[in-house]
Formats: sequence, C-alpha cells, structure tokens
Amino acid sequence: MDIILNPWPWYVAGPLIAFTMFLLFYFGKYFGVSSNLENICALGGAGKFVDFFKFDWRKNTWNLMFILGIILGGFITNEWLITSDTVILSPQTITDLSAIGIQNAGHNFLPSEIFSTESMLTLKGFALLIGAGFLVGFGSRYAGGCTSGHGIMGMSNLETPSFIAVGGFFIGGLIMTWFILPHIF
Repeated sequence: MDIILNPWPWYVAGPLIAFTMFLLFYFGKYFGVSSNLENICALGGAGKFVDFFKFDWRKNTWNLMFILGIILGGFITNEWLITSDTVILSPQTITDLSAIGIQNAGHNFLPSEIFSTESMLTLKGFALLIGAGFLVGFGSRYAGGCTSGHGIMGMSNLETPSFIAVGGFFIGGLIMTWFILPHIF
C-alpha cells in the first residue's frame, strides 16, 4: 500500500510520460485537457447553434476517455488513497498561510478554507470558482492550449509557442501566489 500513497519517483514517472508522448506523436494524437471542452460542446449539440462546434467529436473519443479517467482517478484518490499524515511545511510557510486566513496549515493536504463544500457555497467561494474558471478557460484558449498540452506535449515537441506559454503560466502563477491570493483571503 505504501507505493500507492507515495509519489512515483521521477525516474519511473518521467519515462512513462515520455513514452506516452511518443505513442501520441506516433499515432498523430495531441495531448491536452482544455480541448475537451470543445469536444463536450460538440457532443452536446452546440454545433446546431455555433459553427465552431460543427466537427466530428467521435475522432477525439480517446481524449474524452482520458478526461473520464481523470475524474475517476480523482474520485478514487479522494475516497481511498489520501493519507491522513500531516504535510511537513516550513514554519515561515505556516506563518504566511495563517496571515491570509488559512489555519491549521499542513494538517490536511487540502486546506478546508479553500477546498471544502462549505467554502465553495459562500458568495466569495462561488465568485472565486466562476472567476477562476473563466480565467483558466480564457487563458487556455488564448494560449492555444492548457498547461498539460503546452507543458507536456508542446514542450516535448520543442514547439516555441509552448515554451512561451509555459513561461507565461509560471509568471501568472507567481503573480497570483504573491500579489493576488493574499488579498482574496
């Protein structure tokens, strides 16, 4: 059971990701999560209203199964594979998180101030979900793909736009972490 609860070492996970990218490249497939929104809209009949969604979504069924696997994997992990161990954080990180309202930092993998149903159902939590969803959706479409598409597939193909996009993702993450998130809480 210990192997399930601990992350795989880089020398196992890295080659598996590289092998998966090689297979996708070999079969002419592209890896990414954000493009599945288009597939789901096309599957739901959005092509009747918007020409952009008039395409054969069945060609991307494999990618829809990937999304189903992500959802199923997240459920399985949340229900049976999350350890109850505390997360080891530096004292400074605990102090910084406490300063923005996250109490008991390190006691859970997911702080309840952010990741609980109660937090999500508040006006602030709902606004954060809608705002974050819009920004992620807009950003991934504007960048021509999401973090997994650019960071894994695009960079493994040595595509210059993917290197630029991933740099932008990191810069955006740093801005969010250091300048915006402290003001939200």
